[in-house]
Amino acid sequence: MQNRAYVFILFTLMIDAIGIGIVFPIMPDLMERVGASGTGEGALWGGVLMASYAGALFIFAPIIGSLSDAYGRKPVLLLALAVLAVDYVIMALAGVFWVLLIGRILAGVAGATYTTATAYIADISTPKERAARFGMVGAAFGIGFVLGPAIGGIAAEWHISAPFWIAAALSAGNVVFGLFVLPESLAPAKRRRFGRRDLNPFNTIIDAFKIPGLAILLICLFVFEFANMVYPTLWAFFTRELFGWSTLLIGMSLAGYGILLAGVQGGLMPVMITRFGEFRTLQLGMVSALVGFIGFGLISTVTGLILVLIFAALSDLSPPMMTAMASNIVDEDKQGLVQGVIASLASIAAFLAPLFVTGVFEVFVDDKGLYLPGAPFLMGAVMIVLMIPLIMRLRGHAQS
Repeated sequence: MQNRAYVFILFTLMIDAIGIGIVFPIMPDLMERVGASGTGEGALWGGVLMASYAGALFIFAPIIGSLSDAYGRKPVLLLALAVLAVDYVIMALAGVFWVLLIGRILAGVAGATYTTATAYIADISTPKERAARFGMVGAAFGIGFVLGPAIGGIAAEWHISAPFWIAAALSAGNVVFGLFVLPESLAPAKRRRFGRRDLNPFNTIIDAFKIPGLAILLICLFVFEFANMVYPTLWAFFTRELFGWSTLLIGMSLAGYGILLAGVQGGLMPVMITRFGEFRTLQLGMVSALVGFIGFGLISTVTGLILVLIFAALSDLSPPMMTAMASNIVDEDKQGLVQGVIASLASIAAFLAPLFVTGVFEVFVDDKGLYLPGAPFLMGAVMIVLMIPLIMRLRGHAQS
């Protein structure tokens, strides 16, 4: 039963990634559809959409994580999937920017899919299994990012709204599938009460930071997620600005990254954990992140982009290691809370980073000063360097 549930959760996360990735290649064209003029303005509007999603996720992720601790994972997970299906329908029908904005806010409210899914995995895994299994979460996302951008790039050749209808159908189908095959992972005896304090995301975050050993991990996850948001926020605009890529090429490049990500987290990560342990695997991920940010900040050729993309994929060794360390610190009745706080902090990063990096990108691609499309990536490299002292303090939380 646990294996069946594990496969369903991975399949759910893969569909989520397809739904997310299916949109990336069409973002420039979608912004033009709702009135944006030029790459810079389109990137800025896209950043506002991503920020609105993140803002809603910040408010609701800890609440929904706590609800899953109190009432079980299955009902919360399936409800979130249903709301996401509705969101994709709204996106498909949108012809003006404010409708897209409403859709993204609604998707942020339903951001429990990832939060509750990772809490579910924590429920059915031993402490030593969690890092590798959280790595498989990344692999599932990688496969989704292979399929999503490719489907989005191809489907958009038929109609700009086609990718959204496909994502809606996949999400709705998965709700029906989950009703029949997904068992509940959190026994009633292991649940905790949901109180008024749980309705305030700030209280929930404060409670998590008070748990011994958890604060440094949460800070590191936040900084890494903030820096890494440059990729989903700017990739379509960055490659179009630098190389003049079409929607199809953008989609295929994201699919290529998804293949690398699936290979790293589904194949390389378990081997790395077994041979070197969680901490050294985390170190490799951080070094790769630094090389990737510097590389994308300075590249000027497609060959260079392909080489640096390998390091960007290797950098994704880091989040599963830190997530597993955080999960192993707390008891079963707080897994939803911790995963909700991790998602909430990631959403704060996802709210602030798009506004910041798109503004920087617009400044460095206009005709008024230094032309450096890769400037946001170089800023990400600076953030990774500043994280190094904190990363070195995590050795004691890693499984050997």
